[in-house]
Amino acid sequence: MTTANDASTAPTAAPTPSSHLSPAFPGRAPWGTANKLRAWQQGAMERYIQEQPRDFLAVATPGAGKTTFALTLASWLLHHHVVQQVTVVAPTEHLKKQWAEAAARVGIKLDPEYSAGPLSKEYDGVAITYAGVGVRPMLHRNRSEQRKTLVILDEIHHAGDSKSWGEACLEAFEPATRRLALTGTPFRSDTNPIPFVQYEEGNDGIRRSSADYTYGYGSALADGVVRPVIFLSYSGNMRWRTKAGDEIAARLGEPMTKDAVSQAWRTALDPRGEWMPSVLRAADARLTEVRKGIPDAGALVIASDQEQARAYAKLIREITGTKATLVLSDDTGASKRIDAFSASEDRWMVAVRMVSEGVDVPRLAVGVYATTISTPLFFAQAVGRFVRSRRRGETASVFLPTVPDLLGHANEMEVERDHVLDKPKKEGEEDPYAESEKEMDEANKQEDEDTGEQEQFSFEALESEAVFDRVLYDGAEFGMQAHPGSEEEQDYLGIPGLLEPDQVQLLLQKRQARQIAHSKKKPDTEADLLELPAERRPVVSHKEMMELRKKLNTMVGAYVHQSGKPHGVIHTELRRVCGGPPSAEATAGQLRQRITKVQEWATRMT
Repeated sequence: MTTANDASTAPTAAPTPSSHLSPAFPGRAPWGTANKLRAWQQGAMERYIQEQPRDFLAVATPGAGKTTFALTLASWLLHHHVVQQVTVVAPTEHLKKQWAEAAARVGIKLDPEYSAGPLSKEYDGVAITYAGVGVRPMLHRNRSEQRKTLVILDEIHHAGDSKSWGEACLEAFEPATRRLALTGTPFRSDTNPIPFVQYEEGNDGIRRSSADYTYGYGSALADGVVRPVIFLSYSGNMRWRTKAGDEIAARLGEPMTKDAVSQAWRTALDPRGEWMPSVLRAADARLTEVRKGIPDAGALVIASDQEQARAYAKLIREITGTKATLVLSDDTGASKRIDAFSASEDRWMVAVRMVSEGVDVPRLAVGVYATTISTPLFFAQAVGRFVRSRRRGETASVFLPTVPDLLGHANEMEVERDHVLDKPKKEGEEDPYAESEKEMDEANKQEDEDTGEQEQFSFEALESEAVFDRVLYDGAEFGMQAHPGSEEEQDYLGIPGLLEPDQVQLLLQKRQARQIAHSKKKPDTEADLLELPAERRPVVSHKEMMELRKKLNTMVGAYVHQSGKPHGVIHTELRRVCGGPPSAEATAGQLRQRITKVQEWATRMT
């Protein structure tokens, strides 16, 4: 980041941590700031005070306490007259109000309703949204020019959401005395540069964002700042009808084409099937177990749209006998509903995406990922709602469909990513984040209007069932498939809610060993599910599916020369003999079966 000091505003001698922080800080910190900082917050403060940069980028995992760090730093800068006012820029209206409330608790008064004109003298600054800056950049530029200003850019990647927002932020805050950028999740997948973020070119010629202080999930987990996350994955048989009228049956988690994965996934999430009720029952059972150790623990379903959110809330009431808090993104009372749920001991909340980022409900400990958004950014933000630790030993549990992308994200929780400006692609190579931002932009819309895009993947969900598939924890996979309600499933739903990270690992290993031993004693006739440990049941990726289709097409091409029959005739005959849909929609098992069959035909002709 830029380290140039503003000589006219900085203290005459750059303060050092020893002269201003120890031993009284933060115990006697100005403006009523927190009386105890976490080690990473203290370290970031010391680095900032030592270097006195104009721009500073802090990357800290969700739940680590970015707000506390930022407000403590704001207090220090105000107390030492480096700045005279504070402007906080947040992604949403709800977060804007949260910032104002948090600032008030440490003696900094921010106006979250500011729109124009002179600011009342009772306030130390304003809390605004990126959208608000986009509408009136010159208003905020004038404010930054009139008084020495600290700008806190919360979740800075949103400044790149659109060209207009990025340009507006540059226009508005270029004159600011100090700028503090914060983010808690992997940066954007596009190559839009983010304002006030420094990029450094590596040996490979690729420019990547450069943070001044980084505190990742792995470090936070080791420090006990965040909870360990147990992912419980469910597969099952799905059946749906395509727009062309074909009925397709597939097992969630089986290797399929991208479109087929999407349709199977949407079939699973359909509230009229059996998959969602089964998973919600399992999640509620998990919540009951967690509440034995965390009495006020709550659960959250992240839904794709309003219709499904309402249906899920109805299912929860039928399953539990109690009403779920329903938060819809165009509901004017959404913020109040979230605050009321946070302050209560109610069990369930259902929300349409807007709770995915930044919303602080520390008692959330169980989640159901019931949306088809698969970007690493959104996934990290969603899981971030459950990882905030209030005391050591708390665990988080997130229920997922067995979808390759999601399982990949779950296994990479500790991977730290930078924002990359230059992305050279090898020929034929797929960028795993290529479609992230369009999905992310849609996910963060404040209203759930009908965009008409669903017609592109028009289909009818016919039926679904759920099967407990595996547990993912710390990059490892555990468990054997089990029916909902079985003792084998309960082995994992009944894991205590208060455990140290190493205890979670040990317990999962013991549960899996017990299941394997039990499976070996059963007669083969009783094995109605695939009885293999999770690590021996890899979820096949889209790339591997492409390889299988390529191999089939190569084999068919070779057989064309032998038989003299056209490609289309051979593919049609393979479908007739082996069954199943066209190759573009076939599962890995069906493709392998057709490869074997065409090899058999070719062998007979030699």
